[in-house]
Amino acid sequence: MMRPISILLSLSFPVAVWGQGLKAGFAERDITPPIGSEMPGGYGKAYHRSIHDPCKVRASVFDDGTRKIALIGIDALFIHRTTTVNVRQEIQRRTGIPAEAILIGASHSHSSGPMSGVMPGEFDHASDLVKKLAYQYSTAADPKYLDKVESAIVEAVVSAHDQRVDVQAGIGRGREDQVAFNRRFRMRDGRTVSHPGQGNEAILEPAGPTDPEVGVIGVWDKEGKRLLGCVVNFACHATTNPGPGISANYIYFLEKVIRGYFGPDVVVVFLNGASGDVTQVDNQSSLRNREPEAWAAFVGGRVGAEAVKVLLSMDRGVLSPVVAKTKVWPIRRRVPDPERVRRCLEIVQRPETEVGHTEWIFAKEIVLLDAKLQKEPVVEVEVQAVQIGPAVFLTTPAEYFCAFGLEQKKGSGFPFTFPVSLANGCVGYVPTEEAFGPTGGGYETRLTSYSNLEITAGTQMKEAGLELARSLKPGSIPSRGPAAPFRAPWSYGNVRPELK
Repeated sequence: MMRPISILLSLSFPVAVWGQGLKAGFAERDITPPIGSEMPGGYGKAYHRSIHDPCKVRASVFDDGTRKIALIGIDALFIHRTTTVNVRQEIQRRTGIPAEAILIGASHSHSSGPMSGVMPGEFDHASDLVKKLAYQYSTAADPKYLDKVESAIVEAVVSAHDQRVDVQAGIGRGREDQVAFNRRFRMRDGRTVSHPGQGNEAILEPAGPTDPEVGVIGVWDKEGKRLLGCVVNFACHATTNPGPGISANYIYFLEKVIRGYFGPDVVVVFLNGASGDVTQVDNQSSLRNREPEAWAAFVGGRVGAEAVKVLLSMDRGVLSPVVAKTKVWPIRRRVPDPERVRRCLEIVQRPETEVGHTEWIFAKEIVLLDAKLQKEPVVEVEVQAVQIGPAVFLTTPAEYFCAFGLEQKKGSGFPFTFPVSLANGCVGYVPTEEAFGPTGGGYETRLTSYSNLEITAGTQMKEAGLELARSLKPGSIPSRGPAAPFRAPWSYGNVRPELK
């Protein structure tokens, strides 16, 4: 139900309890869909014909003795807001973790299960034509699969909660700048184009940045001998689609690398960064793109290897406090021109082969958006700040442009800031305001039933996240402490050259 006013929910607590110790638990559950399930990530129907690797829910629970939070990564294109609400309520009932302290981030795997798309009953209020376009010609969520995923998320978090033990934890960052590229380019004709193509001489320069930071939190048992789990944050679309077939996408290979060093039971919670305009495709490369399997291994392997380096380098101790705050408010949708809606209605009643695939698909999207506006002209948006010691995770329910995430990192006041996109819901692409300007454009600015918020939405989300972050006080970074005072050099080596 839409909240008419801004709501700020705080789960902070007195500084006096900091440093009491830290408990954590990790667990995972399988959410691999059956062969024949719909593939997500397109505007029409497509179906999985094989399985490459399992899709999972990966959950972590952190408890500083006063507050508990849960970080959950799911192998999914995105998560619907209704799913988030359902899952949070049940987790709170079974564990006592407050609903607002539960972060659920989708990896944006384009090779995952039928969790995204048109929801059951979503267009039942519309005309027969619109219902046909929505239910028969658009990607749809499978209600049975949604039930499976909801149950798996709850089970994973409850299991992680029940397995909490005293731990040592550390935090760090690495850099991987060879696998992710901004897909939007400024062109010689003054426009911005998404994926203009390799060898296109009209390209001037990328129209946005990338974020090469690999953020990592590592959690070991009390003795510091066994890595129980880790949280990895990196900004890149999960569009490598190995196999082909059902897959966690490059996250499978990321996990494989980390487990290869630290052991097969390590739970790797992956949270995608601000990657709305960032993919693995290098439009400026002169080399042929890798095949999907090799591409997934390349991206996931390199990010995983960097995470291993960070884990090996970090000092360990107590990460505290754990805190969660959230802000929920309504944002209006953009409204298509009535004449455009009329034209699109005419187009969708003609054969796709007659009008062309792209024109027909996006005419369909305008018709569906028009129907959606009749029922829901505004969207409930949640931005969340989850603190673990010196780190803050700032969420958006969007394919959020990378520039916003970098701005949040600069302005949060935390030594570690990890943006998490497609978390706790999904409102589609949220570009910068520049992308809607005279030299803007590109795929991400298209008006569709999926992506349609007013053009200031991204700035609103950025400022909301920064407001929450600045209301928190960072905890300390674990350190081995200073070296002992100098006494004398090593006696074995404290000699001049001996020639005889």
